[in-house]
Amino acid sequence: MGVPRSLILITVDCLRADHVGFLGYEHSTTPFLDSLAPQSIVMRNAIVAGAPTYYSFPVIMASRYPLALGRDVVGLFPNEATIATTLKESGYATAAFIAGNPYLSRPFGYDSGFGIFHDFLNSADSRSDVTEPDNARMRGKLNQLLNSAAHKFALTGSVYDELYFQYCQQTPDVSKSFDELRRFPAADMIVDEACAWLADVTDQPFFLWLHFMDPHAPYYPKEDALGLHKSKGMDTSRARYLNSFWNRSDIGLSRLKRCREEVISLYDAGIRWVDTQVARLVDSLRIAGRWKECVFALTADHGEEFLDHSGRYHAPSKINEELIRVPLIVSAPDIEHGSTPESPFSLLHLAPTLLDAMTRPASASFNGRSFWSQWQKGESWDEPAIIECVADCTNPFRPENRLGPRILGIRETRYKLVLNFATSTEQMFDLQNDPSEIHPLGIHEQKPARKRLLQSAFKHVVESTQSRDPEHRLHAQLRDIQLELAHS
Repeated sequence: MGVPRSLILITVDCLRADHVGFLGYEHSTTPFLDSLAPQSIVMRNAIVAGAPTYYSFPVIMASRYPLALGRDVVGLFPNEATIATTLKESGYATAAFIAGNPYLSRPFGYDSGFGIFHDFLNSADSRSDVTEPDNARMRGKLNQLLNSAAHKFALTGSVYDELYFQYCQQTPDVSKSFDELRRFPAADMIVDEACAWLADVTDQPFFLWLHFMDPHAPYYPKEDALGLHKSKGMDTSRARYLNSFWNRSDIGLSRLKRCREEVISLYDAGIRWVDTQVARLVDSLRIAGRWKECVFALTADHGEEFLDHSGRYHAPSKINEELIRVPLIVSAPDIEHGSTPESPFSLLHLAPTLLDAMTRPASASFNGRSFWSQWQKGESWDEPAIIECVADCTNPFRPENRLGPRILGIRETRYKLVLNFATSTEQMFDLQNDPSEIHPLGIHEQKPARKRLLQSAFKHVVESTQSRDPEHRLHAQLRDIQLELAHS
């Protein structure tokens, strides 16, 4: 039967598809991954089935649509079958190193199936326990009074906002380094942990999951990454100013556009650092003689917006292409010649496909199916990708935040339909002629395609509600109640 295959799954927060070299990006963000691409499967249209993170990962890890248990359930339900539980039951060593994303933590069930699970949330890097000094609180109260008085008139309000912003740029932490300003552990710290763990796992197959946060806002990349990328010469003072400016809600698009390219350069530097550290991880496996027995996959939970549709970051009520289309590159021992399928591939199918590549059976509870055979044969498919989320769920830690209306997207190779139940609207786009989704098609245009997409949407909603498991839903709800009581 041969040596059992191991699995490396790397997920990168906020990594949009059009910012990696192997999908055509003009800047050198991913030279190492680009070198893997000719002998890998590269999905040109990998589509998340939910966004942002808390709706994306039940899909990636458990091959389950994010709203399958109801809009109020976030994360994995207790004892849910995942890639990790499936492989651990088969005798695999399992480890996850997660760069401080609170939505991928133990309370949401992501430690299930992992012998080692380190989410870095309780490390020395956490700044959640910093107490605000008395003089800062006094300044805060004074600023609130001035803010309230100034905003009684539009002109004085704008002047106050600008003065207050400039004042904040002069605060003592202006001299902090990139490492001090960064909110999450950088990729080198995650890879250090992974390499140390791998050094101890020499006699059994393994599953290793790494989640990187380097491209996530606020954008403070490693200084070494700035030297590798086009951001060379950027100092902490300028980076701090750009992050603060980009986060402003009191100015218009025209002013934000002035710093857009510099902000993107910081974002791209974060991607470059991930690529550098992935190369280091793979080099360590090659030196140990284990790389040729590994299935390797790198993807993202969602993308990032840079004013593409007048927004920033990754708003929970939007499923535009810059947010739902992500990179997916898969390398395996029996892939000799790479391919780049055009058909949309939902990440719902990622878990069963990777397990199939390892000759391991998928869990019967998985909603997705394996595409490994199609990938190997270079075949296309016409199955649409479905995306769903809850409108305005800005803080899933609050249960009441999860109960908004559904947003549903049906994505084919050419056409995409977005149904917003919050506004009772639908928009259909021709991605071939309008890849930026600027001009929705008229209600009477492309009727056959619209009918087909609407039928897929109706089928999905019916199936997801009829197949809902009340026992699993109850267990998830009980877990949430316990968490609320623990924090009350």
